[in-house]
Amino acid sequence: MGKKIIYMDHAATTYTAKEVVEAMLPYFSEQFGNPSSVYSIGQSNKSVIDLARKQVASAINAQPDEIFFTNGGTESDNWALKGVAFANERKGKHIITTAIEHHAILHSCEWLASRGFEITYLPVDKYGMVSPEAVEKAIRPDTILISVMYANNEVGTIQPIAEIGKIARDHGIYFHTDAVQAVGHVPIDVVAENIDLLSLSGHKFYGPKGTGALYIRKGTRIQNFIHGGAQEKKRRAGTENVPGIVGLGAAVERAIKMMPVETKRLASLSDELTRELLKIPATHLNGHPTKRLPNNTNIIFEYIEGESILLFLNMKGICASTGSACNSASLEPSHVLTAMGISHEIAHGSIRLTVGERTTEDDVKYVITALTETVAKLRAMSPLTPKELRNVQ
Repeated sequence: MGKKIIYMDHAATTYTAKEVVEAMLPYFSEQFGNPSSVYSIGQSNKSVIDLARKQVASAINAQPDEIFFTNGGTESDNWALKGVAFANERKGKHIITTAIEHHAILHSCEWLASRGFEITYLPVDKYGMVSPEAVEKAIRPDTILISVMYANNEVGTIQPIAEIGKIARDHGIYFHTDAVQAVGHVPIDVVAENIDLLSLSGHKFYGPKGTGALYIRKGTRIQNFIHGGAQEKKRRAGTENVPGIVGLGAAVERAIKMMPVETKRLASLSDELTRELLKIPATHLNGHPTKRLPNNTNIIFEYIEGESILLFLNMKGICASTGSACNSASLEPSHVLTAMGISHEIAHGSIRLTVGERTTEDDVKYVITALTETVAKLRAMSPLTPKELRNVQ
């Protein structure tokens, strides 16, 4: 048997929970009918899709007919931005977003800009927080969409979504939020928070990969993103991924049930990680100290490289990341950290630790010890380390 793996990268992806897999299994080889068929095994699959739609809707206080299944958060983000942009371009071609969005948003905005839309990228403060006042100030007569992520995937900062949503609603502008990191981890209410469109992804809350949904408030003008058949009320073509949709519904219902207890446990583990790691000299917490996801700890260790830290941690059986899993191959510093005013040199020393359901107190203690040793070892090797920090643990 190999060494124990301590997985501290739940923001990148989670395993699929056993009960979720069990819920999915019959729809692979037994109840495999096409939901669009008129015969019974097809119609029974249509009913389980309807159930999953209710489960997802209930998780965010939406109506079931406002939920449209996709293949994940990236598709949902693309559909929200491009669909709203082209459906409303006669009204205007201005979109407001932030400098710290996931690349599914940023690259969609770049694509739209190449087709004549104008994008305003709002700055954030040192905690990665966008100001509602800045949002309102950026609004123009031709603004048609505001897209602000619910919680940042790298540093965990939770944005003032309800305030931004109210500003958008008061100005008659659609408001979209990428809530991929937030759904299943913090309470969300699309009605109370004035959200018109919301993206979510199953593999972030112990559901299957390749599953997601887009909430579209009734009355929202949006074009289709995928064309073909009449599935998803003629909004999203393609034979439904029945096992995946069942898994998504089961996973989100499970996450909402567990949230009250699990959120407190995860926050306690993250707080311990943060508290102990900040005892290491020349370290800094990234993101807001309190308005953050319960499972996220993002720390900068000055004078050393985050990539080197990860390699040493991997040798000790610890899985972590330097930020977004979707951009881990890039040698450029995190766009999130640089937008927060952190210099390129210092930003390179960041790592993200995100705890999950299987993370124990012992795991956290092991990671703290391993990281303390790793940082000391790398600083002793680094020519950038000040003399007074060499060999300090």
